[in-house]
Amino acid sequence: MGHKAQNDSPKIYVACLASYNAGQLHGDWILADQEPQEIQAAIQSMLEKSPEPFAEEWAVHDYEGFGSISLGEWLSLERVSILAKLIAEHGEPFTLWYQNQDGSNFDCSELEEMFLEQWQGAFESETDFAYKLLEETGQLSELPNWAQGYFDYESYARDLKLNGDFSFTRHNCQTYVFRNC
Repeated sequence: MGHKAQNDSPKIYVACLASYNAGQLHGDWILADQEPQEIQAAIQSMLEKSPEPFAEEWAVHDYEGFGSISLGEWLSLERVSILAKLIAEHGEPFTLWYQNQDGSNFDCSELEEMFLEQWQGAFESETDFAYKLLEETGQLSELPNWAQGYFDYESYARDLKLNGDFSFTRHNCQTYVFRNC
């Protein structure tokens, strides 16, 4: 995707459509993890510098730093801003959640709350998560010590997935776990 800028912050390349339609490339890379009105001001500044008179229309023609999230040409600046801020704050777990839990179907105002509600953490395996869940809920301590070693954590993890309670995403040698609502 385009050329690499100095930092890894999410950014969008916004093109002037008047220039584009006239066969010229004119646009700017804009940091996306700022307020929507700041992004709009940067777009307006880019349009004012257009070689084409009366340039008013624009489109997002490229983007970087959004992980596996796909942006359209005319995504709302509010959504771009919120996605970029959440990526800057939460990184890869957020992008994986957005892609795997259908984050695009959530309203902008709900994204962070839903992510934080569903995000369970990154683990070595599904079995490690199953053990931690049993331990944190106190269910493991209900078993006698001698029986704890015989518990089948792998089967329990499989059941958590099959029951639809949790989603497991394997990425970069980690298992990312999300609670399904």
